[in-house]
Amino acid sequence: MLDDFSNRNRAIRAAFELAAERGWDQVSFTEIAERTGLSLADLRREFTCKTDLLKGFQAEVDAEVLAKMKPAAEEQKPRDRLFDLVMTRFEVMAPYKQALDRIHAGLRCRPGEAAKLFCSTLASQYWMLAGAGAKLNGPGTGLRVAGLTAIYGKVFHVWLEDDSPGLDRTMAALDRRLQLGEQRLASMETMCGDLCSFACGFLPRGWKRRGRGGRSAEQTPEGPSASPASA
Repeated sequence: MLDDFSNRNRAIRAAFELAAERGWDQVSFTEIAERTGLSLADLRREFTCKTDLLKGFQAEVDAEVLAKMKPAAEEQKPRDRLFDLVMTRFEVMAPYKQALDRIHAGLRCRPGEAAKLFCSTLASQYWMLAGAGAKLNGPGTGLRVAGLTAIYGKVFHVWLEDDSPGLDRTMAALDRRLQLGEQRLASMETMCGDLCSFACGFLPRGWKRRGRGGRSAEQTPEGPSASPASA
């Protein structure tokens, strides 16, 4: 996944190697430069801070997972496709599992640094939903992205501790949480629709459909000049 064709990927791979060996706290750009043969100037052109290394890793994982995605069968549900994509994500990250475990442990003690990954984590789950063919327009988009992010976070913890060859615990946890999340999302969307319908009942007649001039489409002009035929 992390090839040698770019300084960016070389630096990210070196950072993960160092994290696996010493822990995330001990990783520095100076050590990355020494391991890769890059200069600090080269690294500065690619990164602003250490968190950018993790964001770069997330983006590379996203791209690799989407590249491995197979065409969906017509009868396959979005939830099943999403299950496959998330499990593919864990497969792609498997060579970096030890590093991710130590990085995760380090970030737990540094919530400020972990918070910098929030937006990129949401973006990753957005792309997983897009790959699964989930609906990503309308008011439910934010709920779907936030919901999958929460699900992924819980299952990620299970994956870090799952040493079985088939990742049985990880698959069971993912399947259970996706099913529960799907049910909760359906309930929330139904509730939001009911609330909107209820609120619209209090709006003046003709409010929903207004023309360019601000006049309701349901209102009919009156008076002698209402239409040419009335002359």
